Amino acid sequence: MELGVLLTIITFVSAILLILLILLQQRGASLGAGFGGSGELNIERRGLEKSLYNATIVMAFIFVLSILATLIVG
Repeated sequence: MELGVLLTIITFVSAILLILLILLQQRGASLGAGFGGSGELNIERRGLEKSLYNATIVMAFIFVLSILATLIVG
């Protein structure tokens, strides 16, 4: 398989996974929280929420690196 095709597949898969991870994080937030209407302040992430947060950061990093590699190779 050609390197450019492989990088394109990695970019596509990481984009889909990044979207899913972001959507899973937003599940508990209400519409008012997006506009500052929430009275709660939750600073510390625990358990699954922390794992999703860390996985999102890693996936975003992989996504950006794959795009940069595609630009350099392509």
